[in-house]
Amino acid sequence: MTTEIFAITPPFTQLNTPYPATAYIKGFLNTKEISSTQADLGIEVILELFSKRGLNDLFAVDHQHPISDNAKRILALKDEYLKTIDAVIAFLQGKNPTLALQICGDDFLPQAARFSQLEELDWAFGAMGTQDKAKHLATLYLEDISDYIVECIDENFGFSRYAERLGRSANAFDELYAALQKEPTYIDKILISVLAEKIKLLQPTLFLISVPFPGNLYSAFRCAQWVKANFPEIKILMGGGFPNTELRSLSDKRVFEFFDFITLDDGELPIELLINNVRGNLPPEMQMYKRTFLLENDQVVYKNDSFRKDYRQADVGTPDYSGLLLDKYISVIEIVNPMHRMWSDGRWNKLTMAHGCYWGKCTFCDISLDYIKVYEPVQASQIVGRIEDLYSKTGQNGFHFVDEAAPPALMREVALEIIRRKLAVTWWTNIRFEKSFTADLCLLLKASGCIAVSGGLEVASDRLLQLIDKGVTVEQVAKVTRNFTAAGIMVHAYLMYGYPTQTVQETVDSLEMVRQLFEAGVLQSGFWHQFAMTAHSPVGMYPERFGVVKETEAVGTFANNDINYIDKTGIDHNKFSYGLKKSLFNFMHGVCFDYELQDWFDFKIPRTRIAGDFIEKALNDVAHFNTKPTAKVVWIGGKPSAEYFTKAKKGNTWEIASLTFHDKRETFTIQTNKKEGEWLISILNKIHISNQGVFTFAEVKADFESEMENFELFWYSKPINTLREFGLLVL
Repeated sequence: MTTEIFAITPPFTQLNTPYPATAYIKGFLNTKEISSTQADLGIEVILELFSKRGLNDLFAVDHQHPISDNAKRILALKDEYLKTIDAVIAFLQGKNPTLALQICGDDFLPQAARFSQLEELDWAFGAMGTQDKAKHLATLYLEDISDYIVECIDENFGFSRYAERLGRSANAFDELYAALQKEPTYIDKILISVLAEKIKLLQPTLFLISVPFPGNLYSAFRCAQWVKANFPEIKILMGGGFPNTELRSLSDKRVFEFFDFITLDDGELPIELLINNVRGNLPPEMQMYKRTFLLENDQVVYKNDSFRKDYRQADVGTPDYSGLLLDKYISVIEIVNPMHRMWSDGRWNKLTMAHGCYWGKCTFCDISLDYIKVYEPVQASQIVGRIEDLYSKTGQNGFHFVDEAAPPALMREVALEIIRRKLAVTWWTNIRFEKSFTADLCLLLKASGCIAVSGGLEVASDRLLQLIDKGVTVEQVAKVTRNFTAAGIMVHAYLMYGYPTQTVQETVDSLEMVRQLFEAGVLQSGFWHQFAMTAHSPVGMYPERFGVVKETEAVGTFANNDINYIDKTGIDHNKFSYGLKKSLFNFMHGVCFDYELQDWFDFKIPRTRIAGDFIEKALNDVAHFNTKPTAKVVWIGGKPSAEYFTKAKKGNTWEIASLTFHDKRETFTIQTNKKEGEWLISILNKIHISNQGVFTFAEVKADFESEMENFELFWYSKPINTLREFGLLVL
């Protein structure tokens, strides 16, 4: 069984779902009828390691002395781990749900140090169902074994990253190169045994290694090293997020002892050209490259001599997950952050609504690179076609749109198309908290299956949001998060501290804003990140504009992205990390809102200058904007049944229409006069979601006024307000 291209993701990324890069490339290669096979070596190595046979071998390894009491305990309980491991993995794969009852009992899983967290987490997981609680306990059990591996077998081991330290900020290749000259580690040997079997079977012409993160880098080199030594005729290519951001000024030729090519940015055209070149049909002088590093005359050269344009998003095909072990991924619940929990629990098909970012201005972001800079949306009908295609092929109806920031107008069209096609899907994505997300748009997104959004609030300070060029204010973020929350969509905020020129006062005020947002119930999840300067962001390119001085220029011969810098304020932002994260953990669980901010820190901080009711006031400030004449009016509810009767009062009689609707949750009735009722039945039919045609607010108004008067009086009346709550949307 040979294949032209074999594409892998090396260990480790996620345990619950495959990283999508190889699936995207395979989908593209299908459109060119180029044979390809893919594998996620991360999950395959984990399943080899966390099995009865794998643990038996693991515990037989001579452990390093001295070992901690915790490691001694795990080793002493070896037989208990061997007895339970296969059943626990099957449970986490969704194949053995009845085991949850045993796991939740106290006497099934062997317990080591990780279980000491349980008492403090009991209140956080109090309302958790049996399945979820069992997943969390099973996760702690795996983490105990992981701790043993790190201490006794391989210090670089980690579930979602491996030897990450060697890949992070590696301006020089020396340390990684030295690690690769050593004997393969225990984990390396498992990796190589899995890889060897596949390479011998497939015998590809081109071996593609996707490296999304620093934590995949070491394993990528180990894979390339083994193939080079044993199958020197196979050409090896590295692509993915890590080279795209870190290796843009690569000059160390030792890298090409492992790889033949490294490509940057979108991989479709560079790979297609490489295939043409390695097939051997073209003489060297006719070989063309797109954004590709290679070794020529013993020098690293960067070739970008093809005049062909990159493929449009419409032409790259639907991601193809075939060959990946979709039924073998394991759902874990590591921490109680709701968004991170969703990220690691369950299988998500990954798709993209638009390439790049439609905003593309945030000053901390790599906006000079193609993956942000080149904005190209895909048509809604094509996106939903890809959803249907993936749903039928994988049997999974969960979708994570991995956009930098999904465009609101396109999200609206995708939601309308999903509802029109009567699809039952679940999806979530990343957004900007911009004012386009009205209450009605959020209700539409919810109706189409959207369950969560994540977005950057970054620093909750209007001065700094302006400096970041985020294009939002804290007040606006509050209103948008309220709209999502009211629609039943979970909201996660990315938060940042230590941004250039940020003062201690602004950090404290930012925390107060976050406290108020959680207390108001409009944020459900969040995570604090410390600002990092990168070479391809405006802050990295023009530091003088942001009051910082570069300590080091990113001019190494290997990875060049993270830059050390000195903030002229001289503030040590590191010291805020623990207090910010601890307070957020509590806010996420709806407690400790009455604590003084000072209580979260063991050093003196200034009092906040933010009014205690700032967010509450922002949320109560309801803007009564006139509806735009061009707004789309859509009805996503059902057809009403109508009854007509006559009312009499003081000698006057008039005819009444009583319209009864059946919503998924309840039945409700509205009453109008007969003429308005008949018009309402007619217009709801015209503007129903199932129709391809779209009516604007102006057209609805004109339709009404062709028969009656005072449209505004009717539109803002109680019957219409009731319909607005049940799916009459103005978008």
